[in-house]
Amino acid sequence: MKITRVEAIPFAIPYRKPLKFASGEVHVAEHVLVRVHTDDGVVGVAEAPPRPFTYGETQAGIIAVIEKIFAPQVVGLTLLERETMASRLSRTVGNPAAKAAIDMAVWDALGRTLDVQVTELLGGYTDRMRVSHMLGFDEPAAMVAEAQRMRDEHGITTFKVKVGRRPVALDTAVVRALREGMGDDVELYVDGNRGWTASESAMAMKEMTDLGLLFAEELCPADDVLGRRWLVSQLDVPFIADESAVTPADVTREILAGSATAISIKTARTGFTHSQRVHHLAEGLGLEVVMGNQIDGQIGSACTVAFGASYALTSRRAGELSNFLDMSDDLLTEPLEIHDGELHIRPGAGLGIEIDPAKLDRYRQDR
Repeated sequence: MKITRVEAIPFAIPYRKPLKFASGEVHVAEHVLVRVHTDDGVVGVAEAPPRPFTYGETQAGIIAVIEKIFAPQVVGLTLLERETMASRLSRTVGNPAAKAAIDMAVWDALGRTLDVQVTELLGGYTDRMRVSHMLGFDEPAAMVAEAQRMRDEHGITTFKVKVGRRPVALDTAVVRALREGMGDDVELYVDGNRGWTASESAMAMKEMTDLGLLFAEELCPADDVLGRRWLVSQLDVPFIADESAVTPADVTREILAGSATAISIKTARTGFTHSQRVHHLAEGLGLEVVMGNQIDGQIGSACTVAFGASYALTSRRAGELSNFLDMSDDLLTEPLEIHDGELHIRPGAGLGIEIDPAKLDRYRQDR
């Protein structure tokens, strides 16, 4: 089970429409396919989605750090030496998506080697998750129409609404339009991507107190220390720390400081190994957890549901698992499908996914 090679393959797939949120917008999924090869002929796969406006990574940067720094550090290790691997990767600051993709590809390779699903290796709690769909910035009527389409076509009844980029009144009007258009049988929560000030956030949440929101996420910057603590202290819904609470240390700091009351776990930035640590910490602290989305493609979404389905805590709430629906295509031989508002883990060893060689040839950018 020794690792013999690590590949980092750039690919680009357009989105059907731009995805817009407070910290930026995305028109094309310029991601990196990571493949970990072993001496047994097993190949594990994962996806690294760079988010330069959040973590500073670019597609070219992910490829460079994997090829020049990380691959030499992990080649020769066995698939079971994950702590040694994590220690070596941690010597390099940052680069969360690159580290996470290597880690998840190793877990996939391990599952394939043992003929066991990754979800079973992690915890095996269930085989599915309810799905939450992210709604990016658009006109109110268009956002309501998209939500209705997701409910009609896929059975999705939980929606995360992006706010924080436009005037507060316009954002709150959108959320109100969604509640009025979708009715009380859907779950709504808002994500500001740090786009508002603490006072704007407080005003917005006050305007939406009658809308029955599930959560509020990253409404204002975490480095506005006193303002954020003041904001969280007066909210009557859980406040999710996302990009401000990546590591267990981040989570501890934000929670003990009173700057958050719930967290988002994104396997795209913490892999499976470090996501486990964040999960266990959250469980010990009694925090609510949402499985987040880094605008992953189907490979990344398969990783998210594999982890989320592994534990009772992470499977309790709907996970953000549907943004691959916004992509014009993907790389899998058998595309993921959402039915009755749920996404199931894939049957088969590891992650249960296979890369379509023809699609990879079509979308890869290194040839």
